[in-house]
Amino acid sequence: MTSAPQSLDTPCDHVHLAELRGALDRFEACVDVADDWGERLAAVLDRGGRLLAAGNGGSAAQAQHLTAELVGRYREDRPPYSAICLTAETSSLTAICNDYPASELFARQVQAHGRPGDVLVLMSTSGTSENVVAAARRGRECGLEVWAMTGPAPNPLASAATECCAVEAPYTATVQELHLVALHILCAALDRTLDVGVSRTRRLRRA
Repeated sequence: MTSAPQSLDTPCDHVHLAELRGALDRFEACVDVADDWGERLAAVLDRGGRLLAAGNGGSAAQAQHLTAELVGRYREDRPPYSAICLTAETSSLTAICNDYPASELFARQVQAHGRPGDVLVLMSTSGTSENVVAAARRGRECGLEVWAMTGPAPNPLASAATECCAVEAPYTATVQELHLVALHILCAALDRTLDVGVSRTRRLRRA
C-alpha cells in the first residue's frame, strides 16, 4: 500500500521570506509576460475597450485591486479606464448562484459585459477553480483575450486561457504575493506605454 502524500508544512517567519525569495528567482519569465500584457492592455483601453477580472478568495481581492488601479490610478494621474471586478458584483453573484449552476458565477457576467477584443484577467492559485475555468472558456467563446495568473502549470485554467503567467511556488500565499507583483508590473507597463509618469527626456529617447 502506498501512503498518501504529506502536505507541506506552513512556512513561518524567515522561512516565509526564503520561500518568497526562491519564487522570485524563478519569476523572470512572468515579468516579461506581465510587462507585455500591460503594453497590450494600454492599446485596448485607450481605444475604449474594457478589462474584466475575477478570482475566488484572496484572488478575488487581487482582481479588485487590479480594477481599482485602472479606474483610479497606479502612480501618476491619467484618465480612468473601464475595468470591472466580477467578484465585487454582489447582487449579480447571488442572483446567478440562486438561478444557475455554480460554474456560471463568472461566466455569465463575462458574457454580459465582455465584447470582442476586451481583456479578461482570471486569478487562481491552484488553476483548478471550476467557476474561473468556465469563465475563461466563455471569454474565449465571446472573443475576449483571456489572461490567467495561476500557480504552477500545467493546470486547467492555464490550458483554458489565451495566455498564462504561472508562478512556480508550492504555497498559496507565495503565489498570491507574486500575483500582486505581476499586477503592479502590468500597471507600470500600461502607464509607460501611455507616457504616464514618463519624463520628456525619456520620451525623446524612446522616439
